[in-house]
Amino acid sequence: MNLWVGLAVAGIVIIGVLAAVAGTLLFKVHKLNQARREQERLQQEAVDAQRERINKSIQVIAQAIGSDDITLTEASIRISVLLDSLGVDDAVRDEFSPFYDLKTATEHIPILEGWKALSRKEQFQYDRERATQEQFHEKAVVSAAKQIRGRVF
Repeated sequence: MNLWVGLAVAGIVIIGVLAAVAGTLLFKVHKLNQARREQERLQQEAVDAQRERINKSIQVIAQAIGSDDITLTEASIRISVLLDSLGVDDAVRDEFSPFYDLKTATEHIPILEGWKALSRKEQFQYDRERATQEQFHEKAVVSAAKQIRGRVF
């Protein structure tokens, strides 16, 4: 009988230890899941904030189109790059294709340091070409700018 009592006590102790270990592990898993959910929430907040900044930039640029603050080419380049950074689908790209069309028509023109390295004559030629392309695409780009105002992507 003492043997059975001893074995029962040993079994209860072992079950208690295993239950404590299992409880500790469950608690750790719970804490890890909590931390993962918090990390995901913070990442989503950062993504949402970035999308909001990009959308705001698109709106500022679209409002500036038609003023002397920005050329149609620069606006088209910036808006198309911003839309692409948002991962918009093909339907949106098609809807705002005038931005992409003008960007494509002028993307061979050097910018920044490449522009500074050009001679005055080359800069003048590229400026004329850019102005010609802007004149050709102006109506469509201005219309697209009006359509994009107030949109959130």
